[in-house]
Amino acid sequence: MNVGRGSSTMPNADFNHLLGKARDGKLGGKDAWSVQSRGEKVAVALVLDRADWLQDMGYTLPEAIDRTGREWILLVPLVARAAGRRRLWQ
Repeated sequence: MNVGRGSSTMPNADFNHLLGKARDGKLGGKDAWSVQSRGEKVAVALVLDRADWLQDMGYTLPEAIDRTGREWILLVPLVARAAGRRRLWQ
């Protein structure tokens, strides 16, 4: 199964991976980041709309988008919406 928008599709595994990392980040804060890669941290900060976390890592929003890459940046709004529907932020 793939998730996506338009002609672009993303493997479900990547979607679930980022969803899980975002959930961990929301529930555990930066302490949950000890096992996340730098790219995962940036993507999670984008999903959670945490500009302060990006700033703490030394990234501007444009730099964070560039760092995240095309495939994962397409997942950011999808993961944020899915997480809201699943109430993972509580």
